[in-house]
Amino acid sequence: MPAQATRRGSARPAAPAQRHVRPVITELRLSAFGRHRGAAFPIGPVTLFAGPSGSGKSQVLAAYEALAGLGAGATLEEAFPDPAARIPERAVPDAQRRRGFRLGCTVDGPAGPVRLDLAVQAEPTLRIAGERLSQDGQILFATALRDPGRRSVQAAWLTGGAVGVTRAPLPDDRLGTALLPLRVAGSTTGQRKVLTAAEQVIVALRSVFACDPSPDRMRAPVPQGEGRLLGDCANLADVLRRTRHECGTRHALLAEAARTGCAGPVAALDVRVPEGGAAVTAVLDRGPGRPATELARLGAGELRFLALALVLLTGPGVLDMDPAAELLSAQQALTVLADGLDRGLDGRQCGELLRLALLSCGRGHVRLVAAVGEGTASAARGLEGASVVDLSS
Repeated sequence: MPAQATRRGSARPAAPAQRHVRPVITELRLSAFGRHRGAAFPIGPVTLFAGPSGSGKSQVLAAYEALAGLGAGATLEEAFPDPAARIPERAVPDAQRRRGFRLGCTVDGPAGPVRLDLAVQAEPTLRIAGERLSQDGQILFATALRDPGRRSVQAAWLTGGAVGVTRAPLPDDRLGTALLPLRVAGSTTGQRKVLTAAEQVIVALRSVFACDPSPDRMRAPVPQGEGRLLGDCANLADVLRRTRHECGTRHALLAEAARTGCAGPVAALDVRVPEGGAAVTAVLDRGPGRPATELARLGAGELRFLALALVLLTGPGVLDMDPAAELLSAQQALTVLADGLDRGLDGRQCGELLRLALLSCGRGHVRLVAAVGEGTASAARGLEGASVVDLSS
């Protein structure tokens, strides 16, 4: 495997292959994507990317998030709002003035490992130039840009029997794999194999929650809503209101984590709902005889810590995401993406987040892929169950 991380000797040896009960991404591939050339990164239950500024940590997570968005039905423009930023520096256009990048992943699950590879043309027009879904060396589905003048690609998928392959045009701005359940009947053995592989990939891609808590947006009281945590965690107080009533065990675990990650004594996490219920304020209960502390008075690191701890301790039902509706949540593995997981946190808070990550991810329901600084990476290298990918040059 031509893995960039493996070439640099910074990742642990791969564990023996095992069949995953829940569909999960086990490898992310980037070719001519930003500063990454022919890189293949193994993805485990807890995968931390480390390296100096400019080493490509954020690009790895951006690629993962873009694939997740495409799997959920996003257009290329939504997944890559600034596609030119993903083109390798000094990349030379071809005779038709085209430039682009490639990315892909391997999804393991009940059907076994399935590969998805995608070629994106970023200039002069953003479009999919080619897509391939394969398993055990067999191409199940593929697309190609045959006519640059048309906004479509020619798709072909395995049918089996006398026909062999079915061909049809598909939009050039959406992931074809995500469209297959609407186009393939599943009436032949070959079609059923295509559908099984595509659905496994879609489930893994849709079970992703990108999280980057913004402390400044978390301080003010928030309106009562559904209690589903946003990606910037601005509605943390409303989510705590919900978990306090509906998820007592997880709410207690979060309060226990807050005793480690927040300064001063913490008896509990509580919320205040004024008369009329217009807005919700979250507070740290400091115990008998001590005034509670509103979230507005907490430091930025404390707020980020609380939000990230909540994400690791909860699930899709409490997060603002749209997992695959075809499967029960117990049959899906939530993957949390956190660029700058330890940003603004001290060593004690980082250590507690690592503990929570290993605790939650060890059960198989949650996975964590994050970019971290060297301090957190050093602490994680000695922990069983954590994998550190070093992007240092």
